[in-house]
Amino acid sequence: MKKIVLLFVFALLSANCASAQGFNLNYLKNLMHKTQAPVAAKTSADGELTPSEQAVLLYNENNLKGSLDVLLGIKEVDRKAQDWVLLGNILQDQNRTSDAIFMYQRAILLNPNFYKPYYNLGNIYLEEEKPYLAIENYRKANKANNQFPYAYYNLGCAYLKIGNLNKAKIAFLKAIELKNTEPNFHYNLAYTYKMLNKPKLSKQYLGFYNKLMENNQ
Repeated sequence: MKKIVLLFVFALLSANCASAQGFNLNYLKNLMHKTQAPVAAKTSADGELTPSEQAVLLYNENNLKGSLDVLLGIKEVDRKAQDWVLLGNILQDQNRTSDAIFMYQRAILLNPNFYKPYYNLGNIYLEEEKPYLAIENYRKANKANNQFPYAYYNLGCAYLKIGNLNKAKIAFLKAIELKNTEPNFHYNLAYTYKMLNKPKLSKQYLGFYNKLMENNQ
């Protein structure tokens, strides 16, 4: 889809994860879904897919029912942390949020060092207007995997939600360090610098944002 380069007036500049009444979670939700799709299935040595791999393949084909049926066919004791996360993804896609939370918590019990369930829980809590719980889970996701830029970005959005501009700035800078080609990282950092009364830095990052948007046309 062709994108339009926006030239913003600084007096009206607002972060992509914020609106006049708070956060524009439509953008965040789309970003989360895009970055958290399960990895492509890999065949086993004999060329057949395991049930977990079948579930991933069906999910990637948007066959949620088929994927759910396969996962439920795996005995609970045999499910891996990724299986529980995928169950959570399916239930979250079906707006069964409380059930999704349960699945992510099961994944954490099985593997406390797995970043995805923490990240997905952070997304849920941010959407539910529970920024402190979101921050707690994003920080755990970052501790488990410090190379995942979107957890830092969403952490920055959560800090903006509670008005902690300095921590939001640090989180956005880290996200940009890991992935400097995502326009919205720069845009939200520009907004944060504007709120910190640093117009030169705000203008600089807004320029990066517009350049990236122009290149994406």
